[in-house]
Amino acid sequence: DSQDYQTHVVKMGKGDKKRGQSDLVTREYTIHLHKLLHGQTFKKRAPRAIREVKKFATKAMFTKDVRVDTKLNKALWATGVRNVPKRIRVRLSRKRNDDEEVRYAQYYISTHATKPHHGGDWGDGR
Repeated sequence: DSQDYQTHVVKMGKGDKKRGQSDLVTREYTIHLHKLLHGQTFKKRAPRAIREVKKFATKAMFTKDVRVDTKLNKALWATGVRNVPKRIRVRLSRKRNDDEEVRYAQYYISTHATKPHHGGDWGDGR
């Protein structure tokens, strides 16, 4: 159950901590959806895939506030409700929550990683 990921940490200056900005983190993961959706009813596969991506991000980034980007949603639904991709590359980024009355200071947005983050090779000839 190994996880592929690349970490990119943006360092802040000395004065930035005083303003309440913690370091913004971006990580890339490959989520093996095939094993997570095994045995799932066909008409529930794509909605379940969205929930599994959110669950994965919650577990990997230790947060409850996870949002799915529209491009990631479209990538999961691209081949219909039944034929979800076997694996999907996801980029998880921490963003600051600017709303005043929120439970969490930061939220994570999960986006579809279409190419390697730092010019790396995925090893499958793409």
